[in-house]
Amino acid sequence: MNFFKNIISTILGVIIAFFLMSIIFVFIAGAVGSAFGDDAKVIVNTNSVLVINLENEMRDYYSVSDPFTDAFGADNNKITSLNKILIALDNAKIDENIKGISIESKGVSAGFAQMLAIRNKLIDFKTSGKFIKAYADGYSQKNYYISSVADSVFINPIGNIDFKGLSAEILYYKDFQEKYGIKMEVIRHGKYKSAVEPFLENKMSVANREQITSFLKSIWETMLTDIAISRHKTTAELNALADNLEARNVKLATKNNMIDGALYYDEYESKLKQDTGIEASKKLETVSLNDYIKSGKGRIISKAKDKIAVIYAEGEIKDGKGNENYIGPETMIKYLKKARKNKQIKAVVLRVNSPGGSGLASDIIWREIELTKKEKPVVVSMGNYAASGGYYIACNADKIFAQPNTITGSIGVFGIVPNAAGFAKNIGINTQQVGTNKKSENYGLFKPMSADFRTEITEYIENFYVNFVTKVAEGRHKTFEEIDAIAQGRVWTGEQALKNGLVDAIGSLDDAVVAAAALAETTDYKRVNYPNFTKDFKDAFKDIPFVSLKESLKTEFGADNVKLYEQLKSITQLNGIQARVPFVMTVK
Repeated sequence: MNFFKNIISTILGVIIAFFLMSIIFVFIAGAVGSAFGDDAKVIVNTNSVLVINLENEMRDYYSVSDPFTDAFGADNNKITSLNKILIALDNAKIDENIKGISIESKGVSAGFAQMLAIRNKLIDFKTSGKFIKAYADGYSQKNYYISSVADSVFINPIGNIDFKGLSAEILYYKDFQEKYGIKMEVIRHGKYKSAVEPFLENKMSVANREQITSFLKSIWETMLTDIAISRHKTTAELNALADNLEARNVKLATKNNMIDGALYYDEYESKLKQDTGIEASKKLETVSLNDYIKSGKGRIISKAKDKIAVIYAEGEIKDGKGNENYIGPETMIKYLKKARKNKQIKAVVLRVNSPGGSGLASDIIWREIELTKKEKPVVVSMGNYAASGGYYIACNADKIFAQPNTITGSIGVFGIVPNAAGFAKNIGINTQQVGTNKKSENYGLFKPMSADFRTEITEYIENFYVNFVTKVAEGRHKTFEEIDAIAQGRVWTGEQALKNGLVDAIGSLDDAVVAAAALAETTDYKRVNYPNFTKDFKDAFKDIPFVSLKESLKTEFGADNVKLYEQLKSITQLNGIQARVPFVMTVK
């Protein structure tokens, strides 16, 4: 019997060893291939067309060292870095091998500020005299906004353009909570602090409707102004087209000069061949934007000794270390200190793309920026969002830049505590606590919130709000009353924030870097980007294809539905006092 046990053990041992060796071999081969092969594989041929597709998830910056997932071909390539796209477009402008650009996105995953940054780079690209053309089977509003910059915009003969103005959708849960006895206890400060409104009401408040309408109109006006210039129309004409859906099909879109023609893709490809001087019978040379970046065109090479550190604060603000998906004070402190100690770094640009989050974590990051500002200039560049906690960490900078369609402000605070007392009662569960002192009993998930506990949390929130407004007032050189009047959790666009003094200028990340260099009195400099993340074996293992389900869920249920689930999950897991943007919604 032992003999057979030993045989079976030996066989299992060999199988396990073989499996582990296979993993190690693939890991090493992938790592070596990643280190030496990727850039070399991409060759940009002469007379090439750069093909732009913006469907991938977009981050302002993405730098993760993860050779394990690279070895298994995991989804690192599903994320595109805005900073690399912008650099690639700068390089394409002067690249003799690139004859023009073809925009061929089926959809756009970028935020509004990111789209504006890309669009402005495309406009700059056109000054080279090279062509830009656009083609799609159908255009969403985001896709059309990007594509309208092209010299010519084409569409499939049976395609359509979704051009009807922006709208926002928010889900409300009050009735659901009452029905099932599971609710979110909410304490808040701010007339407009409606991040938690869906848990308190079953319909939108007047204040929330007012602010959402206000910033949607501001974003829409920015889009219309840009489209009007590109398509030689007025914003009034474009609004009329949107109101009457007069771009909904090819016939109407052509009549109203929203597109330049209806073509099948092979016909469109023939036009690209004509533009590049290629015979109709020959193959069109193309290079995708991702491959162009891999070829090395997503980097700027500079020998300058002076440096401007661009530190990216992207994602929700949470306690702890932070990673490529969220902002943590430990990582921010690490790189702000690094920038302070490095004598070659003359100034810091903080690129904020965050809806906010933990009030405590935001305050810790604010303090580190305050320390940095005492030694070197600190300039803020705002991306899609720099709201609530995202504005908190920006408010004390020497200078603040925002895009006109950045979502910012939201100077307010709230606390949210899950409570299942009603549910527990319905299923026959009762909870009891015993304590040594009058106030020693803790808040429990299965017992109603006491008046004393609510008073305690309310006091903390009120104090935090006063602290928040005070720090903004000091950073913006205004009185408490002036900031309080535009605070109350109210959300503003960058254009509106410029008028009320929450930002100093409308401009891009490039503009912020130039301003930081001027404050540091340097003209010969290069950028260094932070943070850089390295995944350990355990974290990397989570992302390999047969473990990660995120992409499968997107395929099965749609990216918007998966994103909505993640938003709901996030807001129900909030801990502590939150300085967070006042809505969870989908804008279309």
